[in-house]
Amino acid sequence: MSEIRDNLPKPTIGITMGDPAGIGPEVVVKALKQKRIRSLARFVVYGLNEILAYAADLVEVEPYWFRVPHDSPRTTRRINENVVVLDFDEFDGFIQSPRRPSKAAGAASKAFVEEAVADAMRPPENSRHLDAIVTGPINKQAWQMAGFRWRGHTDLLASRTRARRHAMMFVSPRLKVVLATAHIPLMEIRNVLTIGRVFDPIDLGWEACRELGIENPSIAVTGLNPHAGEGGLLGDEETRLITPAIDAAREAGIDVHGPFPADTVFIDAAAGKWDLVVAMYHDQGLIPVKLLGWDKAVNYTLGLPIIRTSPDHGTAFDIAGRNVASAGSMTAAIELAATLAANRMRAANAARAAAKRSEPAA
Repeated sequence: MSEIRDNLPKPTIGITMGDPAGIGPEVVVKALKQKRIRSLARFVVYGLNEILAYAADLVEVEPYWFRVPHDSPRTTRRINENVVVLDFDEFDGFIQSPRRPSKAAGAASKAFVEEAVADAMRPPENSRHLDAIVTGPINKQAWQMAGFRWRGHTDLLASRTRARRHAMMFVSPRLKVVLATAHIPLMEIRNVLTIGRVFDPIDLGWEACRELGIENPSIAVTGLNPHAGEGGLLGDEETRLITPAIDAAREAGIDVHGPFPADTVFIDAAAGKWDLVVAMYHDQGLIPVKLLGWDKAVNYTLGLPIIRTSPDHGTAFDIAGRNVASAGSMTAAIELAATLAANRMRAANAARAAAKRSEPAA
């Protein structure tokens, strides 16, 4: 088995292909065709071999993976190949399918995620254990068409892993942002925002920054309203909900400040004043991330017992199958997953060594 630093084995990372009609298969093939990326880990791709082979032909590379049916008994024994495709060949007929949401594609893409999450939750000694997962883009409408109630990956992952709390973090070269609320209609945010919904992303974001190597992260929190409420003239959420959450986080020892007007705080963060910004809703945080880090931003789900990253883009049906999709964000998602997995493996190894040293001599 190949080795990484500290003589630990390379992590095993699962990658879900995403919606078969979208750009997921193409960006997975493009990302993993890079030898540098394949050197970071051992990879297990959950998807359709036929679609991945079609994507490989599209981008003019020879398939570089070992295929095995996902439900084969062979998967219960370790497969010593650097890239393995677990083929869900019970789903077929997508080669000529229209590039749009469909019930069949929704069912297939959800099946990929369900199996990857189940494998990530297996104990480390299990041959199918994953040290991290990277999820390709799914289409929420397709999931709804297939009869699934989940709004997306994050809600499903939190449920399947029984996460008590979770948050969406976006990591890019110039900005790191965590969302207090995510896939919620704008008109409903006022009804769901609480002190706890603001405190949790501050706390989880602080822990994530430390995991990423920022020893003493400084955090800025946005307001919800224009000008952060203008002292209550434009709304009271800042004084009633956001400031109490900031105060509680400070009492817990976190270097956090705000609430700041959202139209200026990202300028300071991009200039290096803040290590992390906690935004109140989806577009408030995602517009600056995508503006400054398009093609490099990564979604990292905080609060789960497993590592999950994903590219910061959707299925892009309009360009699927044309060999024009960029694999930049997928590549960055794989790199971040590999880094986080290696760090956790290293920390676990150090903890085991420390425990062994503390054992009484026989």
